[in-house]
Amino acid sequence: MRVEIWSDIACPFCYIGKARFEKGLAAFAHRDDVEVHHRSFELNPNAGDPPGAPVTTMLVEKYGLSPEQAEAAERDVAASAAGEGLEYGEGREISGSTFDLHRLLHAARTHGEKAHDALLDAFYRAHFADLLNLNDQETLLRVVTGAGVDESEARAVLADKEAYAEAVRTDEREAAQLGATGVPFFVIDRRFGVSGAQPPEVFTQALDQAYAAGGGLVTVAAAAQGTDAPVCEDGACEIPDAKP
Repeated sequence: MRVEIWSDIACPFCYIGKARFEKGLAAFAHRDDVEVHHRSFELNPNAGDPPGAPVTTMLVEKYGLSPEQAEAAERDVAASAAGEGLEYGEGREISGSTFDLHRLLHAARTHGEKAHDALLDAFYRAHFADLLNLNDQETLLRVVTGAGVDESEARAVLADKEAYAEAVRTDEREAAQLGATGVPFFVIDRRFGVSGAQPPEVFTQALDQAYAAGGGLVTVAAAAQGTDAPVCEDGACEIPDAKP
């Protein structure tokens, strides 16, 4: 059984959704038969260097929230992360391009899925817990080497802008073909789709259904819960109703 997960390092619900999926997978009776494959997705492919503005500024401008509501929304996301045992720092800034991060993830995969997963977790921690600027090359290299990637290999990938670039673009094209408009987006055996950072039990249910059934791609999350879980779209993330 194969689960593909499209995500972006800049997406807080991908950070949370990964942890929830892993809990759901742990409760799945046939978990040892599951192969998990993370795929690339850029929320803002045209992003340049990060402007350094707080993410709450973007929430005010994009969603029309008051500054107080934007801060409350970030606290809600932080509380969701904490509920999964994840750290989430205060004062997160708007992210720049994540394309190089995805290229490095594909390079890490040449050493196996465990190497890829370790680097992905390191990127999430660096961005959301440690609030590091991953667009700064030396900072990025410290994170990459800390996750076990050879520094000379990482430098070579960063120096060659086409290295693994097509692998990233292929992932993004496939996400579009499957109808993904936001992330996280989970696809099980190309039969069942789960959108958003759903509770762990939804992932377990989706795995059970996919194990027992065939057919075309079906989105199961909304039917299972009655509501959609939060996703990140178009360079930003869906924000629940926030009160100051």
